[in-house]
Amino acid sequence: MKVIDLTPEHEQLYFVCLEEWSDEMKEAGNQKQLWFNDMKEKGLRVKLVLNDEGVIAGMIQYLPVEYSIIEGKDLYFICCIWVHGHKAGRGDLSGKGLGTALLEATEADVQSLGAKGIVAWGLEMPFWMTAAWYIKHGYEKIDSDGMAALVWKTYADDAVPPKWIKPKKTPTPGENKLKISVFVNGWCLDQNITYERIKRLAAKYPNTVLFEEYNTRDKAVMEEWGLSDAFYFDSEPVEFGPPPTYKLLKEILRKKLTERKLL
Repeated sequence: MKVIDLTPEHEQLYFVCLEEWSDEMKEAGNQKQLWFNDMKEKGLRVKLVLNDEGVIAGMIQYLPVEYSIIEGKDLYFICCIWVHGHKAGRGDLSGKGLGTALLEATEADVQSLGAKGIVAWGLEMPFWMTAAWYIKHGYEKIDSDGMAALVWKTYADDAVPPKWIKPKKTPTPGENKLKISVFVNGWCLDQNITYERIKRLAAKYPNTVLFEEYNTRDKAVMEEWGLSDAFYFDSEPVEFGPPPTYKLLKEILRKKLTERKLL
């Protein structure tokens, strides 16, 4: 296997998280590319791993924590690490040490940059990117938010523990329309797909729906609201795991419009 830095020839593959075969990824829009263009000027780094056959099998993206979705200083934040695990496309390539190779290369890079540590997030449930996987690689849990945990590894005694950004305020309801407020950062395709579906749906109800979006790539916006990626119907947050289908979103929207007597 071999770990390489992202080059322009592989950017389009990176923008769809190595899932160029997926129809769903075609719905993600260009938010990932916009995020990449913004953050590469602020220290974003991306690495790919090739398996023994030379197939691009995984990726990792990390950046200075000051520009990430958490609060911290003098650290690097791993947004996500991903080894292709689907049967479709290039096939299930997990369980072959490719993720470990990506993590070790990233840690070496971060140390060479003089950071005081590296922080990541993982799920506390045994699926996808788990906190337990990082802990197995020497990380320590330092904060949690629901099913998600922050973990870190330090390289300096005076490293300050990072923490989740907490919500600071809630959007106000629409007056004569149902207001949909969308906070979008761009780093995660699942969130981007949901954003694109909600935006497309809202456009079909111009007389009864007010659509507002907030670009949280602007850290000032993120810090003002305490949100990175989030969706609200009026003042009610709507939480999803995998991207909800367009059909499900339509059902939820029609229910909300009915409750507001707008339908």
